[in-house]
Amino acid sequence: MEKNDDKNKWPILLIVVMSTFMATLDSSIVNVALPQMARAMDVDTSQIQLVVTSYLIVIVGIILIFGKLGDMLGKTKIYTIGIALFTIGSLLCGSTSAFPVLIGARIVQAVGAAATMANNQGIITQVFPAAERGRALGFVGTAVALGSLVGPGLGGIIVGTSSWEYIFLINVPVGVVVLIFAIKLLPRSNQKAKGKLDMLGAGLFMLSIVPLFVALGQLQGLGFANPLILTGFSLSMVSFIAFIRVEQKGQNPLIPLDIFKNKLFSLSIFCAFITFVGLFCNNIIQPFYLQDVMTYKPEQAGLIMMIFPLILTVVSPVSGHLSDKIGSEWLTFIGLLLISLGLFLMSTLSEQSTLMTMIIFIVVLSVGMGLFQSPNNSLVMSTVARDQLGIAGSINALARNMGMVSGIALATTLLYGSMSGELGYRVTDYVAGQNGAFINGMRIVYISAAMICLIGAGLTFFRLLGKKSKVIDQAVTSQKDINARPE
Repeated sequence: MEKNDDKNKWPILLIVVMSTFMATLDSSIVNVALPQMARAMDVDTSQIQLVVTSYLIVIVGIILIFGKLGDMLGKTKIYTIGIALFTIGSLLCGSTSAFPVLIGARIVQAVGAAATMANNQGIITQVFPAAERGRALGFVGTAVALGSLVGPGLGGIIVGTSSWEYIFLINVPVGVVVLIFAIKLLPRSNQKAKGKLDMLGAGLFMLSIVPLFVALGQLQGLGFANPLILTGFSLSMVSFIAFIRVEQKGQNPLIPLDIFKNKLFSLSIFCAFITFVGLFCNNIIQPFYLQDVMTYKPEQAGLIMMIFPLILTVVSPVSGHLSDKIGSEWLTFIGLLLISLGLFLMSTLSEQSTLMTMIIFIVVLSVGMGLFQSPNNSLVMSTVARDQLGIAGSINALARNMGMVSGIALATTLLYGSMSGELGYRVTDYVAGQNGAFINGMRIVYISAAMICLIGAGLTFFRLLGKKSKVIDQAVTSQKDINARPE
């Protein structure tokens, strides 16, 4: 790290946090505006969903490519290009009334977002020393969570006071300011990896991810036996097998598979994935429960849902700072336990539950996420070589985004599958007057999400036990060597 980077590290962190917040915000802020956008553009509900899914699918499909390019060409260069593309895409989104142009603009936005998401953690790891890295990554983790969770509430306010275009146009002045300071302040001395971009691997990876996510998105509406769903899953599986084979034999693979030989890295990535599965199971279920079952007004439900990101804002930087002082692994274990406990507690909610009970459960869940995320990000980024920071950060972001989509698919499949079985006919939405069926389905979703997160906690605990046993064995061996020495 150069001295100039050290002097500018906190302004650099602010740049990264702002761009990260904008990129994740745009994955959730549009949801509340979809009905208004559909009417304005004269398209139906299934078509307007492309505004959301096109953004997420493009990010997941190309994020690893930008991580590799960041390692090859410099993280700052790719990151800056990403901010510029995201800002241009936002301007195009807010300036069109044609649906095809809007989808094209969302794709431009997503390309820019993928470039920033793939390299933000690598830049922070490069700029901050190890003693401060956890706290800095904690702020980035907070920006990710806030962007995902604040979106619906903020989108509702913007749509309620103006029009849907401003959901996108609000990014433009912020993006321009961030871009100017990024060009001026971000580090120039990037250590670059050698080699060429693995185009075959990149193509196979996109073919394994995009059909999978399209199939998951349409699974509930079309059913598993639909030819489109079966084709999507089959193409994804074949492409993924081919991708692994290509990566094993290639000289410059898109993903150096040796990176997963590091058990701590692999476990941290897996835990990042499952926590976002659990989090987005909650994100899908909670609005229905609050508004349809408990009959809260949208603004009241929004305020209740804001509890999670507000607590996260406080806890994440603190846990990041603690990870710098006491290490990360115990914090991730405690965080995973609390996330699992919070999800189990949420499964006990019913029509008779009080607001205070619900708030307590949300607090447990949000504290667990806050304790987990920052230390886990620190673990991911501290286990790889400096010339692999880009690909490590992009794998982490990929796991997070895959967790989001998988959580949505899991929640809707379990919820509506349970309700369909109980009511005796196919259900794809909340059914008025059938709160009992919804509560039972909701309970299944929360318990399933809790069990998934508990698996991560168990694996982390066993790793900690193994690590402790290894330390004890080393200490015993050292003591034997001392005792064996002649006096």
